[in-house]
Amino acid sequence: MTEAATGAMSGLRVIDLTRVLGGPYCTQILADHGADVIKVEPPAGDEVREWGPPFHEEDAAYFVGINRNKRSIGLDLASEGGRVVLLKMLETADVLIENFKPGTLEKWGIGNEVLRERFPRLVHCRICGFGADGPRGGNPGYDAIVQAMTGMIAATGSPESGPMRIGVPLVDITTGLYAAIGILMALSERQRSGKGQFLETTLYETGLAIMHPHTANYFMHGKPPGLTGNEHPNLVPYAIFPTKTDDIFIGVGNDGTFRKLAKEIGKPELGTDPRFARNKDRIANREALRAELAAVFSQHEAEPLCNRLLAAGLPAGPVQKIDQALTNPHTIYRGDIIEKDWYKGVASPIRLDRSKPSLRRVPPKFSQHAAEVLGEFGYSKAEIDAMVEKGTVCGPERKR
Repeated sequence: MTEAATGAMSGLRVIDLTRVLGGPYCTQILADHGADVIKVEPPAGDEVREWGPPFHEEDAAYFVGINRNKRSIGLDLASEGGRVVLLKMLETADVLIENFKPGTLEKWGIGNEVLRERFPRLVHCRICGFGADGPRGGNPGYDAIVQAMTGMIAATGSPESGPMRIGVPLVDITTGLYAAIGILMALSERQRSGKGQFLETTLYETGLAIMHPHTANYFMHGKPPGLTGNEHPNLVPYAIFPTKTDDIFIGVGNDGTFRKLAKEIGKPELGTDPRFARNKDRIANREALRAELAAVFSQHEAEPLCNRLLAAGLPAGPVQKIDQALTNPHTIYRGDIIEKDWYKGVASPIRLDRSKPSLRRVPPKFSQHAAEVLGEFGYSKAEIDAMVEKGTVCGPERKR
């Protein structure tokens, strides 16, 4: 990633009113690929700036990890003056993304109908918990709560552990991904119609949408999933196995792959054993097969075994901790870690051939770019100073 790179979203202006995770994750995707993302923060700042330790100066790693390539301005949207500034910014914006509680913008007199009339080409994206209507319409949404409510926690864990929350904020992150996809769809449609549109992405619908294959299984046989730990409900073997050194994960997707695995580990007879020949047979005899494979894998070291299996085209990988993953030779070779000044992060996984992503800006300090941004929208230094004095625009100090 080079500073001179021109991204696919270059020329796109995004006004980002979101906080916490889903929205900032979405806008970082766009920013990495060249979009001009202006992060509008409330006077207290995005609250995840304080979700630490660890911190870089006053900003938590949680904030730093999802806010690179953006400019920050602190703006009091609860004030009439703040909303006037926002509307001025929207005159040249392509996208507005926000995660206010449904009804908040309407209460301020800048709801979607007003925005649609004033800015007909604007794509307005809202991220929220449950949507504006329905029995839970307007309720706040939180990743772990939605994991619980959509069956995710009930399907995760082992009989020994009981139901467990997934260890990363999967719902928030995937909601951000869906929002980015929706924005790109709306921009594509705008090329044909000349009109923007409103789109909504909710944590709840995202949680339901990513519950595959459990929803598909339930629609087919009417049974909720049991707790299978690290194993797959539809495929065997698809689980963690111990070796002489570390654990490995084996994932077999079809009968031919299983026969190839059996041959590669020196147990070709397992591939033709009537108990294991077909996937449905392996599911019925899951524990017997686990014992057979565990006996073989216990004689090998994890890394050499996985290297050999992967070289043979078989799905196997060592179970690594995050430090091992981030320093893995493949990670380094692929340029998956990016650095600038004090900042270090994981590169965009979207690798376009010509329109490359870039690391242009480290994550911003609170309202770091207020004067720069407002100057671009025609405000004089005297006007900016007056707005800061009044509290409409925030200086670098957050209101605690």
